Amino acid sequence: MNKEFNIEEILKNNKIISIIGFSDNHIRPSNRIGRYLLRNGYKVYGVNPKLNGKMVNEINCYASLKDVPEKTDIVNIFRRSEYVYDIVKEILELSQMPKVIWTQIGVISQESSELAVSNGLIYIENRCIMVEHANI
Repeated sequence: MNKEFNIEEILKNNKIISIIGFSDNHIRPSNRIGRYLLRNGYKVYGVNPKLNGKMVNEINCYASLKDVPEKTDIVNIFRRSEYVYDIVKEILELSQMPKVIWTQIGVISQESSELAVSNGLIYIENRCIMVEHANI
């Protein structure tokens, strides 16, 4: 189970966010939320193999998390629940792990949560980072 966490504190103190499942379609939630975060002072990276090497809405995109050029504070996941466990395993292999794994609304994985928390990460699931930011 996750230790208690303070979303306001997390969002104020962690300014580099990588969005897994980032889309170049401006209507998709990952794109809208990426642009919102960028406008609100966060450094945002898109992670999507199809967008590798591209810049979309001023967001540099990479094929995988390990390709992002600096340490990510928050990994925001926009993938279906069944993919999250493998994403958490990939995160745990990074030389510099993020502090927070955050899954969007509807993305729920108990085994992923247990794996992340047992390795010292904060795991926030089934919440929209944009909504949470707008509420602080």
